[in-house]
Amino acid sequence: MRNMVGLEFLDLSHNNITGIIPMSLEKLQYLKYFNVSDNKLYGEIPSGGPFKNLSSQFFIDNEALCGSSRFSVPRCPTSSKHRSNRKQMFALFLMLGIALVFVPIAFVFVWIRYRRGKRVPQRADSLSIATTERISYYELLQATDSLSESTNLIGSGSFGSVYKGVLRSGTAIAVKVFNLQLEAAFKSFDTECEVLRSLRHRNLVKVITSCSNLDFKALVLEYMPNGSLDKYLYSHNYFLDIRQRLSIMIDVACALEYFHHGCSSPVIHCDLKPSNVLLDVDMVAHLSDFGISKLLGQDESDLYTKTLATFGYIAREYGLDGLVSIECDRYPRFLHSFW
Repeated sequence: MRNMVGLEFLDLSHNNITGIIPMSLEKLQYLKYFNVSDNKLYGEIPSGGPFKNLSSQFFIDNEALCGSSRFSVPRCPTSSKHRSNRKQMFALFLMLGIALVFVPIAFVFVWIRYRRGKRVPQRADSLSIATTERISYYELLQATDSLSESTNLIGSGSFGSVYKGVLRSGTAIAVKVFNLQLEAAFKSFDTECEVLRSLRHRNLVKVITSCSNLDFKALVLEYMPNGSLDKYLYSHNYFLDIRQRLSIMIDVACALEYFHHGCSSPVIHCDLKPSNVLLDVDMVAHLSDFGISKLLGQDESDLYTKTLATFGYIAREYGLDGLVSIECDRYPRFLHSFW
């Protein structure tokens, strides 16, 4: 939230959200409208900053909110507030004490590593090692129980299916197998390989390696234990609180910012939707499925294409005229899914 200083309008009502309202929202000096009515929020309502001018109707029908009487909620217990302040002071002194002990040690450790790194070539990280490692077709069959749909299928798309697998080393992987009966699948495989071989970002799904022959093409990807964002938004068995929703939204925005401004040639995803956002074990969002992505040349700001994205999430100019630009990835329909 620290980077969202320009936020003016936020409506999270009727979303079955649980948790507390972050006090850091008081720093959003341009916030004019903030509606969290009809949720399951609890704890104290912030009273500073933009909250001084908000109406009580924006906080009704919640589980156990407390705070100023002008919000028509009970006052928060004074004792718990003092205990919270004492805990914060204790935690602050504890952190200062730890810092005084460990910061010098960490500095010495980093200096030693730096000096050693100047003498010895640095080792490649685990992903780089895995990328140079070849995985054969038969190893993939063994890892996925011969691409068993009954036990290992975790998703299907326009150009193929994704299977969970476990390598002999015990590493869990996701294997995206392309349906070569579709002519477009060949181009989709080539596009994903071209896009992903030069991109590295914490919010993109990592490609471990690829497997390709005349009759079989597949990408071996990092496995995401928490599946896609789609099931958290549209299933009654899963839910996201307000912090998780904001965190995922920021993760996706960071991936797009890297696509559009952090690459030597801008990349347009073209099919941004919840099912293409995968969540790792820590609920960090990773953007996936680059089969219809487009690479802009140095002198191009947009281009035309005949390849269409998913209806319901596609930008108007893209769907009507086939005109593709970075603005297509910013189309707000995807963000509406969060709320």
